[in-house]
Amino acid sequence: MESKLPLSTRLAFIGCGVMAESMVAGLLRQEIVAADQVVASHPRADRREELSSKYGIAAFEHNVDAVKGLPDDAVVLLCVKPQRLGSVLKELAGVVKPTQLVVSIVAGARIEKISEALSNNLVVRAMPNTPSQIGQGMTAWTSSDDVDESHQVQVRTMLSALGKELYVETENMIDMATSLSATGPTYIFMVMEAMTDAGVHLGFSREVSKELVQQTMLGSVLFAMESHKHPAELRNMVTSPGGTSAEAIYQMEKGTLRTVLSKAIHAAYKRAVELGKK
Repeated sequence: MESKLPLSTRLAFIGCGVMAESMVAGLLRQEIVAADQVVASHPRADRREELSSKYGIAAFEHNVDAVKGLPDDAVVLLCVKPQRLGSVLKELAGVVKPTQLVVSIVAGARIEKISEALSNNLVVRAMPNTPSQIGQGMTAWTSSDDVDESHQVQVRTMLSALGKELYVETENMIDMATSLSATGPTYIFMVMEAMTDAGVHLGFSREVSKELVQQTMLGSVLFAMESHKHPAELRNMVTSPGGTSAEAIYQMEKGTLRTVLSKAIHAAYKRAVELGKK
């Protein structure tokens, strides 16, 4: 399969905040597209100037101007806040062509809603996460039935600029991924914070404690990925009878750490579903 987008493909980023900028930066850095193939929209003049200066892309104040005149095979990426999506879809109705692929990273926005509003059956829904900003993200995505293999190659190529991508079969799985991978960094950051604070309580400086925690977490994840072992097996490897790990695990189980994490993930999932209904 072709690993890069065709040179003729034009991309229009509707809304260009942090996540959209991460994608623009990744696509240009990997030379998947050239700057003159990318346009974006943003309401603030200073932000438009920043994008143009930093990446050499054209930036427009109005969403319609970013899409108007694009070729039939262009890709329109919806990257606005969920509360703004309704008005943005009204603006773009009749402007986005039925032949143009529409990719949405708007949390909770259903494919059916976007498709009906734009009279377009080529819709992809994707859910990236925060590490995408450094090219280490995890993006789950799915698409409408009319999105064919050539479109899927384009989507995979674009999302690979953010890190890893994973196609899932249903939209419900996007809501599930929202609670697990998209919201996931929140859980990790909270654990990091708690461990760092514990190190400070023991007597380390905050900087030393932070370095110990961050490298420990990073190394543990890399080791788990390379070993291909189940987390329980890895945990057993480092837990000696009567040792420090055994005592720590006892306290975590006593505090229902597993249950709290499970409840948090399920709550995030229910919230993602609720957002989709609004």
